[in-house]
Amino acid sequence: MHNDTMSTTIVSAPGKVLAAGGYLVLDQQYPGVVISTSSRFYTVIQTASCSANQVVVRSPQFHQAEWNYTVVYDTAGIQVIAQEDSVSGKNKFVHLALHHTLNLVAEIHSVAHVQERLSHGLDIDAVGDNDFYSQRAQLETLGLPRTTKSLSQIKPFCHNNVKLTGVHKTGMGSSAALITSLVSALLIHFAAITETDFANLEGDGRRLAHNTAQFVHCLAQGKVGSGFDVSAAVFGSQIYRRFKPAVLDPLMKGDYAGTLKSVLSSSAWDYSFRPIQLPPLTRLVLADVEAGSDTPSLIGKVLKWRGHEDSCETATELWTQIDESNQSLARQLDTLSQLYVQNKEEYEQTVRKLSYLPAHEWESVSKAFFDLHQITQQIRSLMRRMGDLAGVEIEPEKQTHLLDQSIAQAGVIGGGVPGAGGYDAIWLLICSPPDLTEPLHGVESVWSTFDESNVTPLLAQESVAKGARVVQLDEIPGLREAIQH
Repeated sequence: MHNDTMSTTIVSAPGKVLAAGGYLVLDQQYPGVVISTSSRFYTVIQTASCSANQVVVRSPQFHQAEWNYTVVYDTAGIQVIAQEDSVSGKNKFVHLALHHTLNLVAEIHSVAHVQERLSHGLDIDAVGDNDFYSQRAQLETLGLPRTTKSLSQIKPFCHNNVKLTGVHKTGMGSSAALITSLVSALLIHFAAITETDFANLEGDGRRLAHNTAQFVHCLAQGKVGSGFDVSAAVFGSQIYRRFKPAVLDPLMKGDYAGTLKSVLSSSAWDYSFRPIQLPPLTRLVLADVEAGSDTPSLIGKVLKWRGHEDSCETATELWTQIDESNQSLARQLDTLSQLYVQNKEEYEQTVRKLSYLPAHEWESVSKAFFDLHQITQQIRSLMRRMGDLAGVEIEPEKQTHLLDQSIAQAGVIGGGVPGAGGYDAIWLLICSPPDLTEPLHGVESVWSTFDESNVTPLLAQESVAKGARVVQLDEIPGLREAIQH
């Protein structure tokens, strides 16, 4: 792929839904269940025909979203300098990703290698599927109802008609997906990792891309988070257990000199992930709910409550219960996938039957699906209890009403408020046998008539393609048009 003219490199990375493990996943003791979504971020890197060491990054879905950088070489390594006169303001995420990834490439190869690869500059486009941003305004402009059918009529990678700072995000992990696709694309474009190694889930190349993306993401956010969103962007749906934050201490303190490669490829990265998938013939359905929550402040309050001596014992006990339910959820997903493998025909007939019944009537038809429903309800109830005790709206009352009405529909297995909770979104798991759309329509009719908040479905389902992957320009509908300048 890397001939003298150096062609195009494109890497896509999925968004995520933390279905179970909110708050707990911050502690290495507790795993989280993360589903990667079909909505993806794409980074397209092309050799420019401009001057050497110039890098232009564009986000063509927004007004004034172009950032220009100059790469300079000095004794301290590589500096990526943002051109300050830009109308677009700063983009910390992109700037840090460029700076640290190029320095990592220089440590793996040499500064001369980076210089040679930048002899004509680079053109980089970053675009995200429409689901990452609220499409309410688009639907209103087109005069379309808020349904998945309407959403599929909006053109791919559509322009949001606002500046990047003014966009309403849907909470699907756009920054983690962007950083993952950008860092991975740079590492591949500069031949720091091979495409073959990146394609292997267990490959060193993919692990290096993961560790680098985690570092850049933490640095841009100013703290070391749990990292489940980056892990899902790299490895796909999984049971995730975080890494010890200490692995990033030297880098977070700014000690980069010649140490990027040793820290980022160190065996001290002790995160673990076990790939999982949602049961066959079921479908993840997401909704964007109009009213965002400030995730960091929710997390701060819950952690403060957990650490308080008066509530410490209750908190530990509650976290143990939540963890047991989260792990039951993971086991039950596996059980259903195994049932499918054992007898596909019987499994499909069962899912068809369930599609016409509300979950509380399932026990006599399928204990396995009924159990999954019960587990999701139990997790919701425990998370609400934690919210009450911590004085935080993890599942606000409006969301409870919305979820209860949605889960009461025929064919709906269960659901919840993803991640740290709040007003952003809800997720549901519904029966989805071939050529049968009743469960989805039932849910959409609840959403369209729900009067306590505006609810808009998202198109995202679970990602079939797992985590980050290299793609070709023309295999993604609308991508070529989106990046034409």
